[in-house]
Amino acid sequence: MAAPLRRVAESVHGKVTPDYCSVSVARLPPIFTPWGTWEPASPRQVTDIFSGCGAPWWIAGGYAIELAVGTPFREHGDIDVLLLRRDQLVVQQALLGWEWHAADPPGTLCPWLTGEQLPGGVHDIWCRQGPAEPWRIQVMLDESSGTDWVSRRDARIRRPIASLGSVTANGIPYLTPEIQLFYKAKGMRRKDETDFSAVLPALTQPQREWLADAIALACGPGHPWHARLLAGPGAVT
Repeated sequence: MAAPLRRVAESVHGKVTPDYCSVSVARLPPIFTPWGTWEPASPRQVTDIFSGCGAPWWIAGGYAIELAVGTPFREHGDIDVLLLRRDQLVVQQALLGWEWHAADPPGTLCPWLTGEQLPGGVHDIWCRQGPAEPWRIQVMLDESSGTDWVSRRDARIRRPIASLGSVTANGIPYLTPEIQLFYKAKGMRRKDETDFSAVLPALTQPQREWLADAIALACGPGHPWHARLLAGPGAVT
């Protein structure tokens, strides 16, 4: 099924969506963790930091869904930025002078040393401007092979890297909603259902088909989102 998934992806990339006003971004009050407080940067601030970094990157997580919808609809406690693992050292260059901590092993944070190549099992990097500062950005690393993105959840699911992202009218790159929803499909938290319901009416038929196929392959056709995706645009779900 990987080949059909890849072909459908090629037909939906390159979309440009309207931008929403960055000042209206809704954030939660500071979130306290065992490793310090979170006060996330805004999508605009992230774009200013990573623009010109020399590697593809995308706003991910809940903000990616919101950018696809075109208007804020829920609060956010952090902000995710996706890069390919092969480009990981670009993060250190873009965030020069910041602290970088890798979730290695998951559930812990360890300093990420300058020039260090993180191993395949490490996907999350927390970034802040200093030891007394709040965490501002979480970087997520994903896999690739040649010109293809490869899902770290299931290597059978892949698509051209050039089709991974869209960009707002204001120049903010973000992960296409079908890929972000694929990663959200495993956890099915309340906010994931909120995101799915908010963006579902905006998904094109090729996006619905790609996500339905990916979920069936990785999670099984009994997943609650599968039937809703196959109902097609305009259906009451």
